[in-house]
Amino acid sequence: MGGGVVTLFLCGDVMLGRGVDQILAHPGDPALREDYVRDAREYVRLAEAANGPIPAPVDPSWPWGEALGVLREAAPDVRIVNLETSVTRRDAFAYGKSVHYRMHPENLPALAVARPDVCVLANNHVLDFGRPGLTETLDSLARAGLRVVGAGRDTDEAYTPAAVPVADGGRVLVFALGARCSGVPPDWAATADVPGVAYVPDLSAATADAVVRHVGRAKRPGDVAVVSVHWGSNWGYRVPREQLRFGRALVDGGVDIVHGHSSHHPRRVEVYRDRLILHGCGDFIDDYEGIAGYEEYRDDLRLVHLVSVAADTGRLTGLRMVPLRARRMRLEPAPDADRAWLRATLDRISDGVRIALAPDNTLALAHPPTGRFSPSGV
Repeated sequence: MGGGVVTLFLCGDVMLGRGVDQILAHPGDPALREDYVRDAREYVRLAEAANGPIPAPVDPSWPWGEALGVLREAAPDVRIVNLETSVTRRDAFAYGKSVHYRMHPENLPALAVARPDVCVLANNHVLDFGRPGLTETLDSLARAGLRVVGAGRDTDEAYTPAAVPVADGGRVLVFALGARCSGVPPDWAATADVPGVAYVPDLSAATADAVVRHVGRAKRPGDVAVVSVHWGSNWGYRVPREQLRFGRALVDGGVDIVHGHSSHHPRRVEVYRDRLILHGCGDFIDDYEGIAGYEEYRDDLRLVHLVSVAADTGRLTGLRMVPLRARRMRLEPAPDADRAWLRATLDRISDGVRIALAPDNTLALAHPPTGRFSPSGV
């Protein structure tokens, strides 16, 4: 691959369903089966009550807002998002779940506008409308020319990595996993003849070994390997010991970037053996404005993660994070005070890694990653 640098855009959960779907040009059926909200349009009303009117129907670019400008300027080589919604017209709500996300297939321009190279589907909402809903999701994304990983019509399709070509003949391999600890039901696992997700039952050493073997079978010299994993709880800064060990075991086995998501707010940033482990990228796009609770975590603040690695080795060469804020279901620049709060919070919770505010108002590693980083606490 040569001695160049590959830059990746990574973000947390992109949820274009429910209330977001309702403000787009082709809203689907707004019916919900939640304890307190039975109509997805109520989430639009909550957002408007909190931050002002939304001019529905909005352009497909609306939910991304200023993030699109950030991406144009950064021009990352690879763009990876966790698509945390089904894309379906189905109305068979998955049994036993209190929250279901779906977007109308005709609203997919609101995803395509960000030009993702890989849409991760290994999460706890992609089967919210059953296996027929998953099949329609896969078909809809394929028709839109959007590449997926982490779910499929059978085991092979669900676990096969996405290979994204980059300069000088190299590849970025993207693997995706949905862990039980993030709320992925065990019976959502893909099998030899049943559609489902790339499921891992736990974050044990044995599971890590199996993932590493799978990565090793696909990775060629010069490839950059990314494992995108939906893991952990929604709230709180504590990262469980088994998650720390799992992430490091993946790196020890040849993974170059661990792209973690599920939490509604950013979690610990870790650099281990010159490789990046993001324990929680936080939400990115959703309809959560105006919902009370957990305000101390500031889940209205969102981060664009721009990760640069050496093309030939996968070694981390830089990390920039651009703070944004969700208002009226649109991403806008985060004010100075919010950027400062995010910097201080990430600096406090990222044991062994220092986060600085760069001159361009992005957040970055305080020092270039050199040598061996191995934060304490495990």
